[in-house]
Amino acid sequence: MKKIVLLIFLSLFIGSLTSLSQVRRGKTGSSNGNVTQLNDSLRNKSEITVTLSGKTKYTDYKIISHKKDTTVVDTTLTIQKEYKYNFLRKDNFELLAFHNQGQTFNNLGYNFRDISAIPDIGFRAKQFGYFNVEDVKYYKVPTPTTEILYRTGLQQGQVLDAIFTLNFNPRLNVAMSYKGLRSLGQYRRALVSSGNFRGSFHYTTKESQYSLKGHITVQDILNQESGGLTDERTQSFIDDDPEYSSRDRLDVNLIDTENLFEGERYYFQHDFKLLGKKDSLKQKDFTNLKIGHTFSTENKRYNFTQGAVVTAFFGNVSETGAVNETVENRLTSNQFFLEFNSKYILGTFKAKIKLSSYEYGYNRLVNKTIGAINNTDLTGDAVSFGADWKGRISDFQVIADATVTPGSGRLAGNHFKGEMQYKKDSLFTIKGSLLLNSKSPNFNFLLHQSVYDSYNWENNFNNINTRNLGFNFNSKWINTSVDFTNIENYTYFDETNAPKQTNQSITYLKVKANKEFNFWKLYFDNTIMYQNVSSGSSVFRVPQLVTRNTLYYHDSWFKGDPMQVQIGATFKYFSKYKANAYNPLLAEFTLQNTTEIGYPTIDLFFNARVRRTRIFFKIENAGAGFGDKNYFSAPNYPYRDLVIRFGLVWNWFI
Repeated sequence: MKKIVLLIFLSLFIGSLTSLSQVRRGKTGSSNGNVTQLNDSLRNKSEITVTLSGKTKYTDYKIISHKKDTTVVDTTLTIQKEYKYNFLRKDNFELLAFHNQGQTFNNLGYNFRDISAIPDIGFRAKQFGYFNVEDVKYYKVPTPTTEILYRTGLQQGQVLDAIFTLNFNPRLNVAMSYKGLRSLGQYRRALVSSGNFRGSFHYTTKESQYSLKGHITVQDILNQESGGLTDERTQSFIDDDPEYSSRDRLDVNLIDTENLFEGERYYFQHDFKLLGKKDSLKQKDFTNLKIGHTFSTENKRYNFTQGAVVTAFFGNVSETGAVNETVENRLTSNQFFLEFNSKYILGTFKAKIKLSSYEYGYNRLVNKTIGAINNTDLTGDAVSFGADWKGRISDFQVIADATVTPGSGRLAGNHFKGEMQYKKDSLFTIKGSLLLNSKSPNFNFLLHQSVYDSYNWENNFNNINTRNLGFNFNSKWINTSVDFTNIENYTYFDETNAPKQTNQSITYLKVKANKEFNFWKLYFDNTIMYQNVSSGSSVFRVPQLVTRNTLYYHDSWFKGDPMQVQIGATFKYFSKYKANAYNPLLAEFTLQNTTEIGYPTIDLFFNARVRRTRIFFKIENAGAGFGDKNYFSAPNYPYRDLVIRFGLVWNWFI
């Protein structure tokens, strides 16, 4: 598979050289590829500042999401870029990272506005860095465009995320991306090695009668697993024993354990316009009718290996020796749709029917002694019916998506998501959302096998029913969000690592607010999140308070604005709570009742932008040398000590 992907990459690269030569000869438009950087407003966060010779502008460099929302390539230096300069390249305010980048995250908060309509393979601790369908981007650029992110690793290693895209002509774009990571970590058995390849394309005919887009992903995420520090060495860490100031001297529970998560996906969508009518004045589509098809097939595998069993950590086993357990899930779907678009009357309405099939399981019976497993796999198929609508009601923009999967199979359920948004010029935006979701728990809750006796089960759980009501108010004064969530049949792993489904309803409130103050060239950005679980707090646990406060200086240091800088500090705190424990065999988080964690951290940073290059320099957990050593990501898993990071993000346009 990797060889096939490499051949595709090489062929596209050779084709890009041909296109590049045409660009330089002026055959792809008026641009001659000469890129210049103009001065921008120091605090303008909504625009990039690239202009090209001829008729090419920065707004021509477009990034298109899975939902067809369009943004432009952004080379500014903002505080949001500082928050996103991490392995995930996302603001991880609601996540608590483990000490080495590329490891998993504990949750400080949960988002129930965007959850999938069907169950997944599970092993969720391995999937924070996994690219799903909605994470793959498409592009439209007038000249070949590249972005490279580099970030140093911990002890040894680094992260490199490279994106290359070009248009062979105005109607055909190809993009290739690869994010690779290898980082050793400070503690024993903490090595991370991962790779995420994404290749995407989109094409339209001259009159836009036919369009096609698709992508390929090949991903692997390998972690050495330590099981955390032993109880004795955890206490040595807390006591700041000078004998263990070198963290690789601390004993861990597992010494020859690894888990690997892999996935390949092939996705494409195409549609054909059956009829269309132009607006005679604006020459834009006034009405059209399209028929379309979406195909997706994805194969995910989870593999757990050990050189020898460790009964002291995982319990009794059916056999001794090396452990090598693999579970696999293949999900294939074909969706057919009919889309009607009338921009000034109804908006866009889509009726759809989807055929899905899945195969989850093991290729053999792993444990033959306890008799808990009757089946080695789960298979099935389903037919789903649904509709989407995107339009306007007066000054309100409305989006709705509904899907129903009838029957009694494991894919049976329903999904409805609706959003309504009102925007008052540039003053404020109000948004409300509603989610109603009913689906089966992930497959690893239903069937799991292992040589360890207590990790074998076959369950027939009820569907999880999730209801979420959300509100957003964004303005130049303050940004706020409120979420009310109710969950029935919540499914979790208990203190004994067994899957359970509670009959107690979960009631969860999350309130978040953000406000930035500024004086002169000083800025103070503040985010606070309050959470309350009024029902079901014994199985659903979050800290009551999470805050992030960043004080920073932002200025241009030289005449003509060739260099902008940020110098500042970020203070983050979350209140004490019984954070979930991490189980490396399940690659899941489980309940525990013995340890509370909650503490502040301080990060210092110096960032700069020189033309289209952003440079990042950070001292993480700068307060680690002061006070108690009480910072943990999960029980027995210390958060990182003071560490210095360096990296950059570099864009260039040929």
